[in-house]
Amino acid sequence: MKKLILLLAVCSLGFAAQAQQLKLALLVYGGGGDWYANPTSLKNLTQFCNQQLKTSLDSREAQIEAGSQELFNYPFIHMTGHGRVMFNDAEAKNLRNYLTAGGFLHIDDNYGMDQYVRPAMKKVFPELDFIELPYDHPIYHQRFNFPNGLPKIHEHDGTAAKGYGLVYQGRLVCFYSYECDLGDGWEDPEVHNDPPDNRRKALQMGANLIQYVFNINQ
Repeated sequence: MKKLILLLAVCSLGFAAQAQQLKLALLVYGGGGDWYANPTSLKNLTQFCNQQLKTSLDSREAQIEAGSQELFNYPFIHMTGHGRVMFNDAEAKNLRNYLTAGGFLHIDDNYGMDQYVRPAMKKVFPELDFIELPYDHPIYHQRFNFPNGLPKIHEHDGTAAKGYGLVYQGRLVCFYSYECDLGDGWEDPEVHNDPPDNRRKALQMGANLIQYVFNINQ
């Protein structure tokens, strides 16, 4: 845990200048869900952040298992998929230790995860419930302004995109984008053929997540 805390301290002093080899990490989880669903998304988000936020992230993502101590090397962990998510006791404990030590988890429901994500995270934080973040939360007002909360990237059930959070001792440790498909919007343009404006909004919201987590001043 000390290693992660030191890493976050470096970030708070000026991420772009001080932490040139950091990567965004993709969470590998059990249960049968497709954790690998969006293979080009983190690469493109990294490139966008390097351009727009002047970060120096390595565009090669890390793939980290939920129970691995390697989690503690990465301040930002991304999780996605369409189906089942399960954490065993050791994985739940490891995720909790990571998140309470200063780490951050972004869960992006790629459609079909919700019924599995909620009980899985309840195993990590039995005392916490997801709360919908208000539109004035700082995560929506970083480099890019989203006065109405999460942008809607893909349509599924005709419902609005919502951003939920787990708040531990006053700190947002997990952001859960639901009915949104941010990660799909980060993928190469030809994968989903999204309108350019939707893809731009997805990348901008992703950059807000990175800026919020790494405390990058603009």
